[in-house]
Amino acid sequence: MTESQLGADAARPVKRGGGDPGTRGRTTIADGVVEKIAGLAARDVVGVHAMGSGFARTLGAVRDRVPGGGRSAAPTRGVKAEVGEVQTALDLEIVVDYGVAIAEVARAVREDVIAAVERMTGLEVVEVNIAVSDVKLPDEADGDYGPHAAEAAEPRLQ
Repeated sequence: MTESQLGADAARPVKRGGGDPGTRGRTTIADGVVEKIAGLAARDVVGVHAMGSGFARTLGAVRDRVPGGGRSAAPTRGVKAEVGEVQTALDLEIVVDYGVAIAEVARAVREDVIAAVERMTGLEVVEVNIAVSDVKLPDEADGDYGPHAAEAAEPRLQ
């Protein structure tokens, strides 16, 4: 290398990594993170009484009472997410309060879940499927509803 070439190299700015520092590296988001965000957003919608099927809620209540069982599963109860690199799809199972317009509650849940997940994760939400598994009647205590609630309350045979 000649002295003039060495001088020319020394005068050039050194590029380190190139581009925006925010694009260096890769960010992955676990399914559970998206499920938790979606579950919390869905619970905030007026008319949503609970998340998950009767069995899932019962199992979750038992798990919450067991020392070390923790409440970490509660926000994700009734939510299943499939997360890709840039997109996610969600399935939610909800219990609605009696008297609400189910189609309106489902629309509001979709809107709130999509807004929260996209804002917090940057992922595109391609679909939010909602299954309404039960209706909470005004005279029912929490946990007394579900397809087998009447059977559990009163035996059929005496």
